[in-house]
Amino acid sequence: MTTRRFGFNKFSAAAALLMVTASPLAMSSAYAADIATPVYKAPAVPVVEERSPWQIRLRGLALITDSGGTIDGIPGSDLDYSNTVIPELDITYYFTDNWAAELVLGAASANVNAAGSVSSLGKIGDAWLLPPTLTLQYHFTNFGAFKPYIGAGVNYTFFFDQSGDAVDTLDIENTWGWALQAGFDYMIDEHWGVNFDVKKIFLEPDFTATVGSTVLTGKADLNPWLIGGGVTYRF
Repeated sequence: MTTRRFGFNKFSAAAALLMVTASPLAMSSAYAADIATPVYKAPAVPVVEERSPWQIRLRGLALITDSGGTIDGIPGSDLDYSNTVIPELDITYYFTDNWAAELVLGAASANVNAAGSVSSLGKIGDAWLLPPTLTLQYHFTNFGAFKPYIGAGVNYTFFFDQSGDAVDTLDIENTWGWALQAGFDYMIDEHWGVNFDVKKIFLEPDFTATVGSTVLTGKADLNPWLIGGGVTYRF
């Protein structure tokens, strides 16, 4: 009985010693494994605010016409038009950093004067014109704050509030035309900048005028230059 109890106690003591010895080793191995296997953390991605595609400009615009035209059936007849300065608003939408569409809005008044062989008639009449112009633009983006662009598009000019002086009535027809454009923005900061812009509109509307029972027809070669400068705001 004594021998069995001693043997059992000896075995128990050895087992306990083995457990005590193994525990620090196991903990050390686990700790070493934790150190040997680094935890990868992805770097924080900066939040980049997406730019608005919308931009507006407010400009002072000089409308300068190419004087010319004819009255049908009157040899040597010519026409002359007054120039004017008007406020103008344009709205631009950017499809990409380089490509954009621009809509130009403004209204102007012009006098129509007789010239050439009919210059003695003086002022024929006057009319208001609204020439909305839509252009597709390419913007160059590799010049820093200086951002030049070129464009081409279409124009449709509405003539309204027309009245005659040397004639009883004057009716200038609404007309389509082509447009070419070049200009630049110089951005002061992310939103604000200054702008200079030149457009050439190819516009030659037909007209009809009456003097008593006589009906006169012809073509007015307006073909105006639109030269403007102002303020740019990018949303």
